Amino acid sequence: MIISRTPYRLSFFGGGTDFPEWYLREEGAVLSVTIDKYCYLSCRHLPPFFNIKHRIVWSHIETVSSISEILHPAVREGLRFLGFDDSQGVEIQHQGDLPARSGIGSSSSFSVGLVKALTGMKGGMLGKMELARQAMTLEQDILKETVGSQDQIAAAFGGFNCIRFLRDGQIQVEPVTLSSGRVAELEQSLILLYTGTGRFGSEISKNVTKNFPMRSAELSEMRGMVDKGLSILSGEGSLDEFGRLLHKSWMLKRSLSNEISNATIDEIYQQALDNGAIGGKLSGAGGSGFMLFYVPIPMQAQFLWAMTPYICVPFAFTQSGSSIIYYDGPDQMLNGAEPSGIEGPYQKLGERDLPSLKANGRAKEKTLVGNRA
Repeated sequence: MIISRTPYRLSFFGGGTDFPEWYLREEGAVLSVTIDKYCYLSCRHLPPFFNIKHRIVWSHIETVSSISEILHPAVREGLRFLGFDDSQGVEIQHQGDLPARSGIGSSSSFSVGLVKALTGMKGGMLGKMELARQAMTLEQDILKETVGSQDQIAAAFGGFNCIRFLRDGQIQVEPVTLSSGRVAELEQSLILLYTGTGRFGSEISKNVTKNFPMRSAELSEMRGMVDKGLSILSGEGSLDEFGRLLHKSWMLKRSLSNEISNATIDEIYQQALDNGAIGGKLSGAGGSGFMLFYVPIPMQAQFLWAMTPYICVPFAFTQSGSSIIYYDGPDQMLNGAEPSGIEGPYQKLGERDLPSLKANGRAKEKTLVGNRA
């Protein structure tokens, strides 16, 4: 058996410019971070004692005689893509810390974790960029889903990164290097709320990408906010400016399509601003799911009291991307040192180079849960 663990992500700026339909013409950039909420996939060869060939456990339990019968599209096509057939049965089980279709990159985390685990079952090991590229191929080319390229990169690499998408198709991953105090202050100022609904982001994205030719100015400005956000983070001024930039970015994003927001989301957003939030955004493609808010720490008690109808999810930033956390095959280290797979001049920051925020995450969780209680 092999088990992969793949993080979900929060995207701050540049979302939309990571679609190939945009960046292959105009270039794109995204600022994002992975969090300590994960997608887990356990995979093994199914023993030959059953009257089925494959067993897939997700929101359904599938027991089938051939890969072609599998309903889960990513699993079915992922098995084919990676060279599996019906000569030997496979069992795949999925568990996630957060709901699917909620805007935190869960679909791409699933794809990255699936490729990671299935490659490991065959005794292989991929560099981070190759892992992300294969997940992109699965989602964009094989499944024909209208999705961007930032989520696969975030899930494969992990950490706090500026991701740049070039016209020639190359992708550069530049780790964000800040003092531990600055990162902790940002982390402590962010609150993640679940609105309690789900949607298929690919469907919304189809409408958004159709509008790209008419929204060139907005997308260019959104791409430029990545560097503005980095400037705020690396400076010595108040991080409240980061929150104000989030607000400006959300106003631009919701103008890309009338499907990105709705009356319910607008009402939640205004309620948040009325109770201490400086800025925020709906995470992911739009429509529903998680909303991320920048709330100065002194205002968080009032904010949480006012937003009690919604679930607050404590989190911490993480440094690691998709990894194999269990493997009972031959004695070999599938999760050992891996080639970076990075294209371009940037190198991934080692884990020791980023501040450990576990203690801060636990403190925040205690504060948030206490306030909600």
